[in-house]
Amino acid sequence: MNTNTTRMRLLDRLQLTKPIVQAPMAGVTTPALAAAVSNEGGLGSLGIGAMNVETARKTLRETKALTGKPFNVNVFCHQPAQPDADVDRHWTDWLAPRFAQFGAKPPQTLKEIYVSFLDDPAMLAMLIEEHPAVVSFHFGLPPRAAIDALHAAGIVLFASATNLDEAAQAVAAGADVLVAQGIEAGGHRGVFDPDGRDPLLGTFALTRLLASGFDVPVVAAGGIMDGAGIAAALALGAQAAQLGTAFVACPETSIDEGYRRTLLSESARQTTFTTAISGRLARSIVNRFTTLGEAPDKPEVPAYPMAYDAGKALNAAAKAHGEPGYGAQWAGQAAPLARAMPAAELTRTLQRETEAAVAALRARLAQ
Repeated sequence: MNTNTTRMRLLDRLQLTKPIVQAPMAGVTTPALAAAVSNEGGLGSLGIGAMNVETARKTLRETKALTGKPFNVNVFCHQPAQPDADVDRHWTDWLAPRFAQFGAKPPQTLKEIYVSFLDDPAMLAMLIEEHPAVVSFHFGLPPRAAIDALHAAGIVLFASATNLDEAAQAVAAGADVLVAQGIEAGGHRGVFDPDGRDPLLGTFALTRLLASGFDVPVVAAGGIMDGAGIAAALALGAQAAQLGTAFVACPETSIDEGYRRTLLSESARQTTFTTAISGRLARSIVNRFTTLGEAPDKPEVPAYPMAYDAGKALNAAAKAHGEPGYGAQWAGQAAPLARAMPAAELTRTLQRETEAAVAALRARLAQ
């Protein structure tokens, strides 16, 4: 089977006229954001990994009311947390003085604040009923039975991969598209096994490895903020580029103003990986929480997403006193290139920039 024909046929099925995928950032994306991107010929996305079934269904239906075009719905496939009372208690005790600065106390016990898709048959049933055009997986893969059921509903399946082994597992399980998440990406690192060895592959290296090694479409993700980055990803064999941080400053997102101001300030020049906020490795703008997470006396961080219970509580207490620096201010390494403009305008701008970058390259090669 001809690889290029296979890839083009799939993109035609999604009705994409622009090689732009808006990343499904949980807690950031909204129906208005996803619909705006899809209506412009890209693939809008919703992050429902932190939602319950009822909220997720409502969000999907609100998006369908705003667009008749395909959009992507993302779920988290992490292994359910294994609570450890001692670890949790040491963590909340260590955070207590930070809470006290804002007249608050940490949670007495930490909860698993959202359910993994691996343990949520009701979410699977809802997705089959609502049948969005695309469902994407992060942190791993669901059981083969779930994949088969989603395929039977006519849903195209995307799977994040950070290395060749994960990509091979995804393709073998039935993923239709690989999302090559490079180390530059903002937000949570999508590794299948957070305790395993991570080769820390960059977006360019990973995209090329997956595009040349697998007979499925590849979407490049991580550090891509403008048309030049999209053009570079296409040159490496990707069929589209996924942009997250580029869309965070759009007015349609649900972020707070502290996050927005930080992303559009010089603070965006510094990002770092941290586990302190959620319990799982994620790239954030350097802020008070990431600095706290680098303290030499920091105890073991509770399991993901239980640590997020404390992280969100500390952020809420700090925000109530005008301090935004304890938030999950996820951002990729190219965050200084972020632009504040409506999502539809940004999508059109990205397409123009991509076309200009491709034309400029052709002109240079012709010299």
